[in-house]
Amino acid sequence: MSLHPTMDPPRPDPMCFGCGLPPGLGVNLLVPSVAEAVRFQTVVLGAIAAHVEDQFAVMRCETALWLPHGDHAYRHHPFSAAVHGLEARGGGVELRRYGQDPDTAEARAREHGAPVLAPSEDKPHGLRQAYLLEPAGYVWVPYRPI
Repeated sequence: MSLHPTMDPPRPDPMCFGCGLPPGLGVNLLVPSVAEAVRFQTVVLGAIAAHVEDQFAVMRCETALWLPHGDHAYRHHPFSAAVHGLEARGGGVELRRYGQDPDTAEARAREHGAPVLAPSEDKPHGLRQAYLLEPAGYVWVPYRPI
């Protein structure tokens, strides 16, 4: 199955979806609430929820693909001990949303009640960017060229 962004969203059949993933980098984000992660990522970041279930979702933005997974999806996984009682997530990781207007994302984050770690600002490296905190604790950085 092709995961090209102009194609149909992935089917819910896990075998079909997994076998259809192209080579490259994959990102799974462990979250306490898939619904809350999907809401933030669609409303604030402009991502598309291609598939949503209680335990995971398939998110798209341009050609990027990532999967928020609920902590409960890992209850029988080797990571279960590491996830249980986790206070901070994504330490040292910035998830960047290329080509998104940071001012719009910042306004949406504020409307959504999400913390703005750093407001939109022009940076010396030629980008305008903001730092937004998702309820699960991940830092998202929408940016565009100045």
